[in-house]
Amino acid sequence: MEWLASLITSNPVIFWLIVAIAAGVVEASTAGLFSVWFAIGALVTMVPAWLGASFNMQIAVFIAASAAALVFTRPFFKRVLRVGHTPTNADMLIGSEAAVVAEIDNIAERGRVRAGGLDWEARSADGSKIEKGAVVKVLELRGVTLIVEKTTEEKQEEK
Repeated sequence: MEWLASLITSNPVIFWLIVAIAAGVVEASTAGLFSVWFAIGALVTMVPAWLGASFNMQIAVFIAASAAALVFTRPFFKRVLRVGHTPTNADMLIGSEAAVVAEIDNIAERGRVRAGGLDWEARSADGSKIEKGAVVKVLELRGVTLIVEKTTEEKQEEK
C-alpha cells in the first residue's frame, strides 16, 4: 500500500489514469453500463491533479464528475445502446391464422390451437369462448400461450 500512497503524492495524474483504465477494463468485461461513469470521472480528475490540487479536492472532483457523467450521459447511452427485443420463430405467429383444436375457455383455463404446424395453449383476447374448428387470429404470445381472437369471417357467421 505504500507504493499507492507514493504514486498518489508523486504523480497523481498517472494515478487517475490508472483508475480510468481500470474502470474501462471493468466496463469492457460487464454486459451493461456499470463503470464508464467512473472512467469519465477519473479522466476529468486528471486536470486538477495536473494543476496541483490537493488529494481531497481531487476526490471531490472525481465524485462530482462521475455523478455528472452518470446524470448527463446515461440517457444518451441508454438510447444509443438500446437492447432490442430479438424476435423468435414463435413471434412470427403473431398476425397469422390458427385452427382451434380444443374449445377455448378462459374461465376453465383450457383451449388449444394449431398454428405454424404446432399445437399451442391458447386463450381468447376478449374472454369469450371459441368453439373447436373455428379459425382465429393470433394477437400475441404470452410465455407459451397464444392470445387469439376470432377472425372477421367467424364473427360475421355468428351474427
